[in-house]
Amino acid sequence: MTERRHFIRILYQAQAELQQGTRVWTAEVRDLSLQGVLLTCPSDWAPETDTSSDPTYRVRFNLHDSDITLTMDTRLIHHDSHYLRMQIQHFDIDSASHLRRLIELNIGNDSLLLRELEHLADLQKP
Repeated sequence: MTERRHFIRILYQAQAELQQGTRVWTAEVRDLSLQGVLLTCPSDWAPETDTSSDPTYRVRFNLHDSDITLTMDTRLIHHDSHYLRMQIQHFDIDSASHLRRLIELNIGNDSLLLRELEHLADLQKP
């Protein structure tokens, strides 16, 4: 099987809030990258079937042992009975900085992080 990921994922576990419109669920973050997040599938979650509704999901979670909250707007890429794979569409500058630092601390390789940031910037270009 060909690996399609362009970003290193780090294992990270934290309780998260998943929100779409007025609907809110509790999930757990399982891993993170600069482009996406893997969440556990809430037991009462069901994919949105109304195509006129906003397909954006907001994910919020706190970093361990801190009052720092990461907030990101995501799009559902894939789901099964266990996991939701979300692609980050937008996050505020503070969340982006904290996520970058978290990944930097976990991979321990500045050149690899810079390569990923360059790739992320290339994806954002029109």
